Amino acid sequence: MKIVVTGGLGFIGSHTVVELQNEGFEVIALDNLSNSSLDVLEGIERITGKKPQFEQIDLREKAAVHDFFQRHKDVSGVIHFAASKAVGESVENPLLYYENNINALVYVLQSLAQLPQANFIFSSSCTVYGQAKQMPITEDASVQPAISPYGNTKQIGEEIITDTTKVTHINAILLRYFNPIGSHPSAEIGELPLGVPQNLVPFITQTAIGLREKLSVFGDDYPTPDGTAIRDYIHVVDLAKAHVVALQRLLHQKNTEKVETFNLGTGTGSSVLEVIKTFEKVSGKPLNYQIVGRREGDITEAYANTDKANTVLGWKAQSTLEEALASAWKWEQKIRS
Repeated sequence: MKIVVTGGLGFIGSHTVVELQNEGFEVIALDNLSNSSLDVLEGIERITGKKPQFEQIDLREKAAVHDFFQRHKDVSGVIHFAASKAVGESVENPLLYYENNINALVYVLQSLAQLPQANFIFSSSCTVYGQAKQMPITEDASVQPAISPYGNTKQIGEEIITDTTKVTHINAILLRYFNPIGSHPSAEIGELPLGVPQNLVPFITQTAIGLREKLSVFGDDYPTPDGTAIRDYIHVVDLAKAHVVALQRLLHQKNTEKVETFNLGTGTGSSVLEVIKTFEKVSGKPLNYQIVGRREGDITEAYANTDKANTVLGWKAQSTLEEALASAWKWEQKIRS
């Protein structure tokens, strides 16, 4: 079966392409290379023995999206990653985020609705819950008013998909990620942020390797045991495998609703300082870090209740925080060698 992966050379996208190819799917990766590299194709090929088809397309160009799907009417499903994803940047440049994350989604759905098979997996986020009132967070938790344009684009995206499935034959699964980290154990692909990393773990690894002078910890006055914010850090390979399971659920028509939602996390929250200490332990490298003020758009804590993903989807995260951080460090060492 032919599967389209938008943002297929990005961090989560590339790991998902690997897992799809390992399961025998024919994959076409789409990417505009704004936050990725063609080198990723070689990494995927080294892992799986097969290079996926690739087309460089900017999904904000409606005609290009329409043309692609006209040429590939035999597509069985789309996994949609392509989006801008930094909370801080979205606060500074909201229009970029609305254009990139909303327009692209609309154009893909318009084209998908014209195909005989229309299965859609959406890369969503736990940011839709905002600061949830109860931990761990279930899929029934109320969607809170967004505290960043990035979070708002995920909420709007989910609403667009839900409305679209009501009037088309598209079936969709919304996957709300918690915090993806790590890299493929082969260290052939991993997280490759352009410029200064917006996420904790690549900033940790870049500090450890000497690329950054010090790591900033944003706030130590949160109402948590050590004062730093708590998140649910999930290994990217576990996350990628969840997409394959979700896709197979739609392909085998096991979904019970036109739109289904699943939280993807480990079910365990770790504070920023806990992540730093765990990294120091697995790497043997002391980290130079300093406490600075809170960052706009950040919440106190978020970790998943994974019962629905475990029982209904039949997926469970396997890797520990130590394993995820060790893989991230292995990747960082490889790309700097």
